[in-house]
Amino acid sequence: MSHTEKPTILVPGRLHEHAVKRIEALFSIVRLERADAALVAPELAADVRGVAAMTGIDAAFIDALPKLEIIASFGVGYDAVDARHAAKKGVMVTNTPDVLTEEVADTAIGLLLNTVRELPKAETYLRSGRWVGEGNYPLTGTTLRGRRVGIFGMGRIGLAIARRIEAFGLPIAYHNRSRVDGVGYEYHETLLGLAGAVDTLISVAPATPATEKIVNRAVLEALGPNGIFVNIGRGSTVDEAALAAALADGTIRGAGLDVFADEPRVPQELLVAPNTSLLPHVGSASVHTRDAMADLVVDNLVSWFADGKPLTPVPEAVFVQKG
Repeated sequence: MSHTEKPTILVPGRLHEHAVKRIEALFSIVRLERADAALVAPELAADVRGVAAMTGIDAAFIDALPKLEIIASFGVGYDAVDARHAAKKGVMVTNTPDVLTEEVADTAIGLLLNTVRELPKAETYLRSGRWVGEGNYPLTGTTLRGRRVGIFGMGRIGLAIARRIEAFGLPIAYHNRSRVDGVGYEYHETLLGLAGAVDTLISVAPATPATEKIVNRAVLEALGPNGIFVNIGRGSTVDEAALAAALADGTIRGAGLDVFADEPRVPQELLVAPNTSLLPHVGSASVHTRDAMADLVVDNLVSWFADGKPLTPVPEAVFVQKG
């Protein structure tokens, strides 16, 4: 990237402040209230060559920026970005994998323990004075001991979760679109088959048309009355009405959820369910990891404009070449 020429980078809506500061130092930055094609003035359209975003970027917004070369998306999941349309237009799309893998895997294990051993409820019991007034917290009916764990989505994060589960001495199986080379865990060709073979299901699946509400009543029934379901992937992969019903009628034992279909709104049936542990999408939410994600957003921009080679292109855009 030339020191005399600074490409214009558009930041629609909120973006991690660390990324904003680096973009300000390295590029010409323009802020926009939101990623809305109607807000793109002609002079803006004539200048913008890159977008850095942690919001949805649709086809209309992409089309409104004729000189756009790259969309650097903040987060490993990029389902809110129309990457296929971008790639067809010759626009590179990047995300931020790897740097959040270990943090999200840690959160998955914490959520699993919270769900199985009721640790948040036990802490509330102590803080409210009930330990003094009523005695010991009741024994939990569930434990990790003797459990069989299934992982839905054996990508980077799924593998990191599996390594942690191995340390607990528990058997692991998985379902993925296809068998993963070099992975010795038991493979199931269908999610239903996986659910029937385990009693603990951890979902790390991305949001795609194929995974929409794929965790449904049949999958939960296969998991069984001792079943624990943990979702650290995407909320859209779960039929939340079916999950709430399964928790209420004993189809499964409990659920730990960090993601929801319509965030930040969580169905009331899940909020009031006593056998849930719920988190506000904090899987990667540490200062350390979010700073690393912000750095990768900017590093993708720098690499693209300097060398025409992004660091972490999404699969749909790997063939896009800098013009």
